[in-house]
Amino acid sequence: MDAAEFRRRGKEMVDYAADYLENLEQRPVYPDVEPGYLRSLIPSEAPTEPESYEDLMKDVERVIMPGITHWHSPYFFAYYASASSYPAMLADMLCAAIGCIGFSWAASPACTELETVMLDWLGKMLQLPEHFIAGTQGHGGGVIQGTASEATLMSLLAARCKAVRRVQASNPEKSEGSILSELVAYTSEQAHSSVERAALIGGVMMRKVPTDSNYAVVGDDLKKMVEEDKAAGLIPFYFCATLGTTPSCAFDHITELGPLCNKENMWMHIDAAYAGSAFICPEFRPLLNGVEFADSFNFNPHKWLLVNFDCSALWVKKRTDIIGAFKMEPLYLKHENQESALADSTWKEISFTKDVVCLPSLRAIRHAGSHTQASGPGQRV
Repeated sequence: MDAAEFRRRGKEMVDYAADYLENLEQRPVYPDVEPGYLRSLIPSEAPTEPESYEDLMKDVERVIMPGITHWHSPYFFAYYASASSYPAMLADMLCAAIGCIGFSWAASPACTELETVMLDWLGKMLQLPEHFIAGTQGHGGGVIQGTASEATLMSLLAARCKAVRRVQASNPEKSEGSILSELVAYTSEQAHSSVERAALIGGVMMRKVPTDSNYAVVGDDLKKMVEEDKAAGLIPFYFCATLGTTPSCAFDHITELGPLCNKENMWMHIDAAYAGSAFICPEFRPLLNGVEFADSFNFNPHKWLLVNFDCSALWVKKRTDIIGAFKMEPLYLKHENQESALADSTWKEISFTKDVVCLPSLRAIRHAGSHTQASGPGQRV
């Protein structure tokens, strides 16, 4: 495919996508297929010769669409919302065209800087405390992860590293393995399964805190478990609070839990993946009160805002906590501006590289404006 054909086919694809979305209500929401339906519809081996674009598009309707669950259908009410918008789709196209590998500021300056500024915009829309905003005198900042599962894992691993170093500072004779066996993390019994998975990956114990009649964790219940574990010689180090849990949309009492975590030297991460977009609305912002006690906060713009999957926003109070856990300095990452906080990309995520992932968010926010973005979650609620 040369540039001329790309222009022609690109216009056709835009028309196909627009027609698909405009007529989505005419398609069955859930596919009427059985497991393994697709294998018999395509050849058993890859083609040895090129196939025409027309044949490929015919197979989209013949093979792919019959097995698609149409999440954007007006009749789809399962799981949770999945957001999208035309501006974000166009930005995705531009991201694919640019194709940058943004593993450091030097690898693609705009990739690093735009993401930092974009997350500051979004943080201010949420009225996050200044210590989460990179463009202030604070030491925090935001970064786009692929999913909330990645954000939770990042926060737990950073908390684990911080706890191990703190214990070794006062007990230098203790090995890292010995300390890890004593660390204990906590989360709600209503929390998303990814929180427990993060503990499995991190090799630490995870205890589930019982909830009240509204399925929320309250301060006294966490305090009781922490005291029990400390008496048993364990080291409480991490609590994942949830604001809008996946099973029940419950909101943990972070105004009680935050001070307790701060007192006990426990990292408090807030997982607001599902409901966090609603905090942009002034009427729902009080539900986020207590975020000032958190060490990290995460929500998914790709659920309720005008942004395509995957876009999960994570803020940390102190970048150094993440840098201390993940920073590596091989020769190929070194550059003359790496001492700049803005230029330091190595703390950002588990994966090594990323493209200009903030472009869809930037395009959606600039095209709609913050007031329009805020109206979406309000209407859904």
